[in-house]
Amino acid sequence: MNAAHAGVVADNGPTRHAELEWAEITAAAPQLAATMRRYLAQAATFLAANSVTVADNGLRILARWLIATTDIVTVADIGRDDIERFKIYLAARPGVRGGQSSPSTHRQRLRTLRVFFERIIEWDWPDAPARNPILNWDLPPRPEPLPRFLDDQAAAKVMAVARASSDPRDRLVVEVLARTGMHAGELVDLAADAVVQIGANHWLRIPLGKLRTDRYVPLHPQLVDLLGDWTATNLEHIRVHHRLVADHRGPLNRHIITRIIHRIGRTAGVPGVHPHQLRHTLATQAINRGMRLEAIAALLGHRKMEMTLIYARIANRVVADEYAAVSAKIDALYGQQPELPADYETTGMARLRRETHARMLGNGLCTRPAELDCRMESACETCAYFRTSVEFLPILTRQRDHAQQHGQPDRATLFDGLIQRVETGPDTTKQS
Repeated sequence: MNAAHAGVVADNGPTRHAELEWAEITAAAPQLAATMRRYLAQAATFLAANSVTVADNGLRILARWLIATTDIVTVADIGRDDIERFKIYLAARPGVRGGQSSPSTHRQRLRTLRVFFERIIEWDWPDAPARNPILNWDLPPRPEPLPRFLDDQAAAKVMAVARASSDPRDRLVVEVLARTGMHAGELVDLAADAVVQIGANHWLRIPLGKLRTDRYVPLHPQLVDLLGDWTATNLEHIRVHHRLVADHRGPLNRHIITRIIHRIGRTAGVPGVHPHQLRHTLATQAINRGMRLEAIAALLGHRKMEMTLIYARIANRVVADEYAAVSAKIDALYGQQPELPADYETTGMARLRRETHARMLGNGLCTRPAELDCRMESACETCAYFRTSVEFLPILTRQRDHAQQHGQPDRATLFDGLIQRVETGPDTTKQS
């Protein structure tokens, strides 16, 4: 079986390494290797290439461990005890950058293997075990860290350095990722004709990728100009490679993109920046500036709103940080009348201020704007347990007058009755 059957098309270093390992596994346990590689070939028909690569890596890890520590030579012989010992090995296995592998990596590998067993059992393959040896609760809990993003100041520094770069490819990579929120792999796969014009507007057609869906992203006018200049300069190379981002050095790949982003970040004094961080940054900037969650989901190609709601959590944290920062300045005045400049109130804080007008209810919040009437706003006054007294007479009078002014006769009659009961005595204010 060649590399294409395993979902990998490029004859690069990782591919050669994988093929050498599969050759060793095949020599030691031919049936085990045949079943696993048959699965990879089948998975390549419905999974993205990256997902097949992840599965390939996980299966090789399991196969090499089985050969090194057990006498198992078929998938059908893998039992629960073997998985229990493999879990210990997997948890202690070093990560890519040294040290212990992360809980996310551990979970991903176990989940990939569990799906492998589940599918070959459902497909009734002869080398499938009688039951799935990896149970659902073997998977570590899903970590829920907030996506890492650049704040406005750091993002501006990165963009400034990219625009000042002597290499036009640097600026193109940074601006396209930062302004469209696409994945690095999607940028690599952009076709030569990815920029399309619909009416007076320009859009970028992002091909089928990790998210398994084509989508169109609106292009900022500056990005249209940037892509136009790039195409005019590199038209010959774009035609040869059939990729939009290609020049005399050839087309992009993920490693080149990562190196570009890392280098630009270091120069800007923002070390550790990675391509996906620009995607998180765009989503965070959008939600902090009032963009609807549905629009952000469409921009990023999210299939489930739960993915987009992560950025709502980021927005809440950003607003809280802004409020805390200004509160500290106010607290420093120790009771003095605070007189802070108007620009202390950021966009997120202004939104928080507006939203604090929401009414606290027993089971949530009422977010009805104050200028709108509500048919239920007199519900308490009609409750059997409602009590009022003469001290509330001015308020009741204002409420009655407000109802009359707004053409609400039922409410006006209600408050008239309450006023009469208050004036005649407290014992008669209970509603029946």
